[in-house]
Amino acid sequence: MPHNHSTRALRRALNGLYVLALLSPAAAFAKPSADSQSALIAHGDYIVHRVGMCIDCHTPKDAHGMPIASEDLHGAEIPITPDNPVPGWVNRSVKIAGLPAGYTEAQLVSFLETGHTPSGGTAHPPMPDYRLNEHDARAVAAYLHSIN
Repeated sequence: MPHNHSTRALRRALNGLYVLALLSPAAAFAKPSADSQSALIAHGDYIVHRVGMCIDCHTPKDAHGMPIASEDLHGAEIPITPDNPVPGWVNRSVKIAGLPAGYTEAQLVSFLETGHTPSGGTAHPPMPDYRLNEHDARAVAAYLHSIN
């Protein structure tokens, strides 16, 4: 069958996609541009404040039960208590703004993906054992690292 102009154009486009697919793993590990870093941080902000609802436990509340914006994610008294004893239950959350004490950004990503602390333990209840995907975990860590 003879190659016409549209067949050759299609082959070139497919070859270009093939080359792009071969190069994409390397591109995935490249340092993100400022724009994509901003997008990652914005995504992390969304997860922290709207999906994970981290503010429920990690942000102090005023007398009306409203989060105190100036102390966002600075650790707080846990607003709930279990009816029955729960092993390891803590009554105060840690500061996560800036990053939790003793964590690097990479360690926080690993924790959010696996539920395991750098020392191999797990978070104390009521902290859930999150199992975020890599992108979401990196976004949360980037966001928390970007704030104080």
